[in-house]
Amino acid sequence: MVFFNRYGIGVVFAALVLMLIVSPAIAQDSKVEAAKTNEALASMQQVNINEADADTLATLKGIGKDRALKIIEYREQNGPFQTPEDITKVKGIGKKIFEQNKDFITI
Repeated sequence: MVFFNRYGIGVVFAALVLMLIVSPAIAQDSKVEAAKTNEALASMQQVNINEADADTLATLKGIGKDRALKIIEYREQNGPFQTPEDITKVKGIGKKIFEQNKDFITI
């Protein structure tokens, strides 16, 4: 009670509001860190583009959930990729994305 009397309820309220403002920023930082972790995982492991699920494909640089699903759809319609470079046949995946991932893609 001494705290409330000395500093007033306004200060306590301001502190609570500040915590509410900072918490989403911390959560956003966690999401950014998770994305960096996914990229780090992709850099440490090979991804077989003929067998990987959408979550694993999404660990590749520049390949989010939507592109991962396009890769799966492409291989279901056209059969397995014959070379890692064949990933560029998937709409939305160009040479730049391939170059970023060429050391991590396997078939």
